[in-house]
Amino acid sequence: MSKNLRRECDFLMTQLRLSEENLAAYLAGIGLIPQGEPIRVERAGDGNINWVRRVQLRSGSSWVVKQARPTLERFPEYRVPTERIVFESRYYQLARPLEPGPSCCPGVIHFDERERVLVLEDLGKAERLDAALARGAEVGSAFVALAGFLAAVHRGTAGTDLAGRFPNDAMRRLHGEHIFELPLRENDFPLSPALRARSARLATDRGLVVLADAAYRRYLEPRGALVHGDAQAGNVLLADGGPRLLDAEIAHQGDPAFDLGTLFAHLLLWSVALGRPEKARRPISDAWQAYAA
Repeated sequence: MSKNLRRECDFLMTQLRLSEENLAAYLAGIGLIPQGEPIRVERAGDGNINWVRRVQLRSGSSWVVKQARPTLERFPEYRVPTERIVFESRYYQLARPLEPGPSCCPGVIHFDERERVLVLEDLGKAERLDAALARGAEVGSAFVALAGFLAAVHRGTAGTDLAGRFPNDAMRRLHGEHIFELPLRENDFPLSPALRARSARLATDRGLVVLADAAYRRYLEPRGALVHGDAQAGNVLLADGGPRLLDAEIAHQGDPAFDLGTLFAHLLLWSVALGRPEKARRPISDAWQAYAA
C-alpha cells in the first residue's frame, strides 16, 4: 500500500463528520464562536460534491462551511479523495494575491486540513451566473472580470512547477471523463431520454470523438499553469463587489485554455439555448481582450 493511500485510509477512520447538531460545538472548538453561542444552520448551494451549510450568528454575521467527505454528496457512488478541499484552499491561497483589482476569489475565514473543513465568506443571496444567463441578463462585465482574474492567475503561475502541490489526478480524471468521454460513449449514467438520444447521435461522429480524445489527453498533461478546472457559470456568484469564482476542488496544474474554454462555452451555449447565439459574440470578444491584455 502506498504512503498516500495509507494516510487517506487512516484519515477516513478518524474524520469528524459534521452535522447540524455538532456544527456549533465544532466552530467553538476551533475558536470561531464562543462556547454555547446559538447559530442557525441551513443548506447552501447544490451540495453536489461536498457537505455545505450556511451558518448565521445572532450578530448577523454568516459563513459558509464546507466539508469534503470520502464520497460525493449528491453522487455517493463516486469515491474521491477528501484531499480535494486541500487543493481548493491552496488555489485560493495562491490565486488571491495575484489579482490586480477586486478579488474574484471568496474570502477564506478558516481552513482545517485535518478534518477537511473550509469556512468561507457568505455571499448571501447573490445570484448565480447560470441563473442570470438563463433569464437573458446582461452579464458581459462579469465575464470580463473573470477573464482578467484567470489571466492574472495563469500569468502568475506559468512556468512554475505546481504538480507536487496539486496532485489532484482523481478529481481531474472524474471531471474529464464527464466532459470528454461519457457524452460520446455508451454508459449507464442517468440521462433523460432526449439527452441520451443526443449523446448517441454525437457518438456516431467519429471526427468529433477523435478531437475529444485528443483534447482529453491534453487536459491530463500536468504542465502549463494553475487552472481552476471548473470555471463554469454554476460556480460563479454575482456578488455586489463583482463575480466570485467558487468550488476550486478540481484545481491542478494544466493547460490554461481549458479554463477559458469552459468559461466561454457556458456563455455561448446559454445564448444558443435562448435562440440568440449572436448575443454571446460581444461578451466573448471583450472577455478575450481582457484576458489577452
